[in-house]
Amino acid sequence: MATANTPLLHPDLTPAQRDCLDTLPLTGNHVVSGPPGSGKSLLAGHRAVHLALTGRPTVLLSRSNLLRQLLRDTLHGLTVPGAPVEATTVHAWIQRRFGRDAPRTEDGWFDWTALTRQAAATVDEDEETAVPHLVVDEGQDLSPGFYRLARLAAASVTVFADECQRLTETNSTLTEIADALGRSSGRVEISGNHRNTREIASLAEHFRTGSAHPDIPFRSGSLPVVRQYSGVKDIAEDITTMAVRQPRHRIGVIVNSLRTAADLMRLLERAGLAQEPQLYSSAATSGRYRDLDLARPGVVLVHRASAKGLDFDTVVIADAESDSGTDPTSAILRMAYYVMITRARERLVLGWQGSRTPRHLEGLHGWAHMR
Repeated sequence: MATANTPLLHPDLTPAQRDCLDTLPLTGNHVVSGPPGSGKSLLAGHRAVHLALTGRPTVLLSRSNLLRQLLRDTLHGLTVPGAPVEATTVHAWIQRRFGRDAPRTEDGWFDWTALTRQAAATVDEDEETAVPHLVVDEGQDLSPGFYRLARLAAASVTVFADECQRLTETNSTLTEIADALGRSSGRVEISGNHRNTREIASLAEHFRTGSAHPDIPFRSGSLPVVRQYSGVKDIAEDITTMAVRQPRHRIGVIVNSLRTAADLMRLLERAGLAQEPQLYSSAATSGRYRDLDLARPGVVLVHRASAKGLDFDTVVIADAESDSGTDPTSAILRMAYYVMITRARERLVLGWQGSRTPRHLEGLHGWAHMR
């Protein structure tokens, strides 16, 4: 098996991204960190293809099913003959590896301690060539227990993560990930923001947690908008206008309320848009609300819990008033808005309903137009 790097020339990567990819050894465990827009998901796909070229099974993992769909599409554009890579969720991979009766804890998530014991008991029985390379995207969403298991169950583990985007209840810091994988794990940082405009990234910084500040992009655009809506119908009409004016744009509508998502979907379907709107529901097992085409233009409605890793030309945060009762200095709230804001490439609208501006949207003059 090859242990030296086998660089591939990928013209869609920046020089810094290529350097990051080509300097990662094909053996050992590694943690790659970077801010939103630095290309972590794209690099995860490239990294998985590089590892697959060693001839060992390679799996690209995410916690989110919607992100899995995006990674699957990324892999389709990176196909290399003889180097297949599978994109799947952690949930699906665990069930395939340990069975549908894999032990769980009271909160419904997997019992990582029990699974690690199972993996340790069978480590000598597994065929060497069948043990996979694992590449994990948005790795901050998984607990240290998962990484202790992965250390035993994989030939190598490469994790792409940003600890400023830890929105799940089972999350890890970069240090926790590296410690769980072994203190010899390599640490790499990728910089740059190739997604957002300067104005969107500057607003995101207002909400970001953590001490290190990423570079602000040079590309400029319009100021984000904080807009008061009179109701769901008003929101739907504004989104419809955006879709008509920018028919080639992908418009992501991020909600905190599934009721709001359903109401908006109904109104947008009646609007006769050129592209049928799409709605993602994690509760759906198949069909139109489970399998989306994230590459095509049009409107996509998604809950904020599933927005991480995605990007859109325009983002509308539709129901910011749902956070009115939350402490505006809360790290969880700030992380949520940091993630949602940084999904936007060109245009951003933070919408709210009610008689008073939500506290966390006050004081944004200079960063956003207040309407």
